[in-house]
Amino acid sequence: MIGSFTSVSNRLWRLSCTLACFAAYTVLLGACTHRPTPDLHPTAEEIALIPPDVTLDMSDGARIPIRIYCASQPLRAVILALHGFGDSRDAWEFFAPPLNAAGIEIIAPDQRGFGTTQDAGGWSSTTRMVQDTREELAWMHGHYPNVPLYVMGESMGGAIAVLLATDPPSELSGTILLAPAIMKIGEPWQTIVDGLDTVAPHWKLDGSAVPGERVASDNIRALRRMYLDPLTQHSSTIHPLFGLTHLMAKAFNDAPRVRTPMLMIFAGRDQFVLPPYTARLLKRLPNSVRLDEFPTAHHLMSRDKRMTAQDVTSWILTPESALPSGGDVAAALWKATAQP
Repeated sequence: MIGSFTSVSNRLWRLSCTLACFAAYTVLLGACTHRPTPDLHPTAEEIALIPPDVTLDMSDGARIPIRIYCASQPLRAVILALHGFGDSRDAWEFFAPPLNAAGIEIIAPDQRGFGTTQDAGGWSSTTRMVQDTREELAWMHGHYPNVPLYVMGESMGGAIAVLLATDPPSELSGTILLAPAIMKIGEPWQTIVDGLDTVAPHWKLDGSAVPGERVASDNIRALRRMYLDPLTQHSSTIHPLFGLTHLMAKAFNDAPRVRTPMLMIFAGRDQFVLPPYTARLLKRLPNSVRLDEFPTAHHLMSRDKRMTAQDVTSWILTPESALPSGGDVAAALWKATAQP
C-alpha cells in the first residue's frame, strides 16, 4: 500500500511539473537552464534591477510598475506589451530596440503576481488581469493622444491579449500574439490540477523533476539575462499554475469572438506550446487573423535570434505588405499540413 501511494504521488509530481513545463516560464527556466555556478561570472548588466519608469494606480488600489522602452525616432505607434508566466517588464529588452528604431514605443507592465507587484508569487484572477490591461490602455490613450495603440502578448500574455480582443476598447488598433499559451490541457489533467489546488495550493514547483532537455531560445545572452534578472521567478506554487490553466482555457473558448485586427506569430521549434495546441487554436481564431510562422524559432520569441520584431513593425506600419520574414507563406504551409 505504501509503495502504491508513493508511486501515485510520484506520478502526480511528474504530471504537475510537465504541465508547468509547457505553460510556465518558471519551470521552463528550471528545466532548460543550468543553476548558477561560481564560474558563471554574471555581469552587472545581467543582474541589474532596473526600476520602473512609471507606477500606475489601479482601480482596486493595486500599484503596477511599468518599464517604458522609448522610441528613438518620431513616434508612430505604441504597444502595451504583456509578458509570460514567471517573466517581468524586462521581457522586452532584446525585442524592443528594432521597434524603437522604427518609431514604436513599448509600455511594459509587471502583471499581477510577477515582477515587483505587491502580490508577486501569487495569482489574482483572469478578470482582474484583463481589467488591468484595459486600465493601462486608458492611461496610454491619455498620454499618447492620436497615436495608434496596440496590445502584444507573449505566451500567458497572449491569452490575456486575446480575451481583451473579444471586447476591445475603442482606442485599441490591433493585437499581436507571440507563441500564445492558449489551450485546454484536457482531462484528467485539469481535474488533477484543480484537486491539487484544493489540497496543496502552496506546493512548490521549480522544474527540477522535469525529464529531458527543452530549448527555450537559441540566444544564450538573452537566456543568461533572463535567468539572472532579479525580477524573474524561478519557481511557482500550484495555485498560480491552477489560475494559468483556467486563463488559457478561457482564451481558447473565447478565441472565435476576437474583434480586432490580429497578427499571430508562432515558432516551428516551440517545445512548450506544442504544435497540436497551436493547430487547435488556429481552427478557432477568425480567418481574418494574420498568421506568421518562424520555422526555426523557439518559444521565447521575444528573446530568440530570429528577427520577429521586423514582422511586427511591418504589420503595424504597412499592414497590407508581405511580411519581411516570409512567415505568411510558412504559416500557410504549416496550417495546411498541421494535425490538431
